[in-house]
Amino acid sequence: MGRWMTGLTAALLSLGTIGARAADAPRGVLVFAAASLANALGDLDNSFTARTGIRVTSSLAASSTLAKQIEAGAAADAFFSADLQWMDYLQQRGLLRPGSRHELLGNSLVLIAPAASSLPRVAIAAGSDLAGSLRGGRLAVADPDSVPAGIYARQALEKLGVWNGVAPRLVRAENVRAALEYVARGDASLGIVYRTDALVEKGVRIVGVFPADSHAPIVYPVALTRHAGAQATRYLAFITSAAARPIFRKWGFEPLVSK
Repeated sequence: MGRWMTGLTAALLSLGTIGARAADAPRGVLVFAAASLANALGDLDNSFTARTGIRVTSSLAASSTLAKQIEAGAAADAFFSADLQWMDYLQQRGLLRPGSRHELLGNSLVLIAPAASSLPRVAIAAGSDLAGSLRGGRLAVADPDSVPAGIYARQALEKLGVWNGVAPRLVRAENVRAALEYVARGDASLGIVYRTDALVEKGVRIVGVFPADSHAPIVYPVALTRHAGAQATRYLAFITSAAARPIFRKWGFEPLVSK
């Protein structure tokens, strides 16, 4: 009986040690990020893991979708939005770690056509005949009611006075990368996406650039959620550091943080 108890005690101590090691093992960092960040974060996450051994998983979708998921209890460690609105949304609900927010990147809005399109360069200005440039086709945009890229697009189209002419021809995509794909496949004659998206897709070409003052500044903020741990803190420090800026620039983003 004594030997049995001794063996049981040793087994329990062993299991306790294994459990403690499992608890101490790096669980990685889960980042909820705007779909337009896919390529840049692919490089950044790999670089961070190579430096630290900490695994990073990026869940990519529309900022609106991701913010709602975090509000519903999704276990994200960090949120990287394509606009200020959805970051404000989470901050106002107390779902972000105070003091962790950074306005990190800038971008621009462009008009794209399929790479094989014969459409000439479009001069985008007030009163432009954007509807005529569609040549009877469709205009792909991220959902202008909720997705940042679509919201920026609608702001620009309304300020330029062409929204009513193109609204009936919209293809509303779930995110900006989906809008990009519609144009690349030829399912839409034109699309409005971020410059960074257009640069990574060989199936499209930029045919116009929206004036910067036609829409709100495109700003990508990043912050930790209130549940983030030490590994996420290290990740945030890396992507907001000088070491990350060349990677963002490689993919066409404009770093806004100078530290």
